[in-house]
Amino acid sequence: MAARIVILNGVGSAGKGSIAKALQAITTDPFLDVEMDAFLNMLPQASFGHPDGIIFETVEEDGKPLVMIRTGPVAPRALRGMRHAVAAMAGQGNNLIVDEVMLNGEVAEYRTLLSAFELFLVGVFAPLNVLEARERQRGDRMIGLARWQYQRAHKGKVYDFEVDTGSATDLECAMLIKQKFGL
Repeated sequence: MAARIVILNGVGSAGKGSIAKALQAITTDPFLDVEMDAFLNMLPQASFGHPDGIIFETVEEDGKPLVMIRTGPVAPRALRGMRHAVAAMAGQGNNLIVDEVMLNGEVAEYRTLLSAFELFLVGVFAPLNVLEARERQRGDRMIGLARWQYQRAHKGKVYDFEVDTGSATDLECAMLIKQKFGL
């Protein structure tokens, strides 16, 4: 049986990580949790704030902070490596739940790399005010990052399924995903 991959795409603080953990706990077969942040954390600290790595720039929009992301070659290369690592893990028979924030052409690359497997693309949504409140509550996020990602993370993407963490708990979203794809 081909590996099954669930990609959870959405804005930071949408609840992807919590849904992934909840889904892991209720699937019939084991699923590994692949976190985009784990790959970003592999970058040398010097890559953050450097034009070759990742620059987070805070500006103001409608009186609120907005954190723009600019990348040089290092971060995109690491995230391409993540997508290839996902394919390699699936190639060994591992079922995966991937926590992603796709802002560019990642969907097409995933579809190509994972064409031999069962791929389920899930959009994880929440209202902007909910995302911003979570961002403040978490304490580990740059305030304004959700605002910048909000118009970008879902733009032009067609999902196999969508969940809204503004109106459902992480476990409820996980149950819906499990039921939809027979996991």
